[in-house]
Amino acid sequence: MANFKNTEIGKLSEIGTKYENGKAFLHDILGLTSCEISVNEMPKGVKLPFSHKHKQNEEVYIFIKGNGTMTIDGETFDVKEGSCVKVLPEAARTMEAKEDMQYICVQAKAGSLEQFAMSDGELC
Repeated sequence: MANFKNTEIGKLSEIGTKYENGKAFLHDILGLTSCEISVNEMPKGVKLPFSHKHKQNEEVYIFIKGNGTMTIDGETFDVKEGSCVKVLPEAARTMEAKEDMQYICVQAKAGSLEQFAMSDGELC
């Protein structure tokens, strides 16, 4: 078995038409075991019809195109290309696209990161 898996999800501009609800979940596609990563497209004018929170996982939203708003625990603020937002599990969150928006969402168990960057790497 190879120590890696390589795949193509296609052009980011086509995520909305290629994947259900405009979300490509890399957990399923790559068989991830440590986190969930989704690549998302949200058309202009779409507002998530619900807020949600998590039992264990914090989320990081990385906005790569467009702009809109996020509402977290009742506080609404603008997001745009380059915005990065960390949301703790217990926070209620939702969002709305003011123009076509693309973002990556990384989800992992809060407090589980023990090593990163050079503390986890070794030269080969």
